[in-house]
Amino acid sequence: MTAHSLPSDVLTAGPLASGIGSLPGTDVREAVRTVRDLLGDQLPYLPETPARGPGADMIGRAVGLLPGLHVDRQPAGWRFVDRPGKDASRTAALRRQDLDELAEAYDGWTGPLKVQVAGPWTLLGTVELTRGERAAADPGARRDVVASLAEGVAAHLAEVARLVPGARLVLQIDEPGLPAVLDGRLPTRSGYGRLRAVDRAEVRDGLREVLGGAGERETVVHCCAAEVPVRLLTEAGAHGVALDTGLLAGPGWEQLAEAVESGHRVWAGMLPTDAAPEPRAAVARLLGAWDRVGLERARLRQVVATSGCGLAGLAPSAAVVSLRAAVAAADELGGAVEG
Repeated sequence: MTAHSLPSDVLTAGPLASGIGSLPGTDVREAVRTVRDLLGDQLPYLPETPARGPGADMIGRAVGLLPGLHVDRQPAGWRFVDRPGKDASRTAALRRQDLDELAEAYDGWTGPLKVQVAGPWTLLGTVELTRGERAAADPGARRDVVASLAEGVAAHLAEVARLVPGARLVLQIDEPGLPAVLDGRLPTRSGYGRLRAVDRAEVRDGLREVLGGAGERETVVHCCAAEVPVRLLTEAGAHGVALDTGLLAGPGWEQLAEAVESGHRVWAGMLPTDAAPEPRAAVARLLGAWDRVGLERARLRQVVATSGCGLAGLAPSAAVVSLRAAVAAADELGGAVEG
């Protein structure tokens, strides 16, 4: 597998259905088995259940993977501290519970299996330094978080591989905060100013280092912002890009078309989370944009149908409907491959 393209068998592997990451509720066993049962012949994943509280959320799960760095939950959010506290123990216990349930549910599994981790730039834009400013403001903190997360991701994937040895693991890096870091839109601690934008090359290289923790495994970067820097993500070495296709404008589609034509997988967030999903209508919208940018229908095999973002804000029954809609959308896309 090269740094910028998927294995050749991807072109015959899809379209597929998957999910972005989060599910509602606090029952981890139910969440893990719901995903397995609904997406077992598609592209299942280890779900996040943030309703369990701090440490089960996207940021809390990721800071628990940072070797050599300690983070504690403060009234204003997560903050780096000198030594681990009770929050670190709780986060580790929640992660252990997730992995135990995963190992039991996927005993003997031999298919693909996705795991999600918050990316370095979203972490840096969220977690505060001990003095209270966002860590993205400090060059040393940026280097430390990137290096630690890369190491933590590699260890996390190795542990999942040990628990589910037959799985073909896929790493998803979640970067909803990356555009704000690039554009200098992160507020300062006072709220009256904005942090200086981080250089594009540094952002790209930091993301590449964390993606490198996956080794030869397939990777995807998810960003649900309106303006996703698709070209930067592919330059960083991501094998796929996950985004909300309903938010893409013309230039975004042009960048996405470039990625598709160079062999990248597209995790198309075509199903809304704020309304009842309608798979046929969603596929029709995607196909209209696909044709407008001149993409071949055969390349729909590189598409993974998903919701636009996570499902934690939905009722459990609605989350199930959304996952089923993703499967239906993948089936619809399959029928259009040769159209």
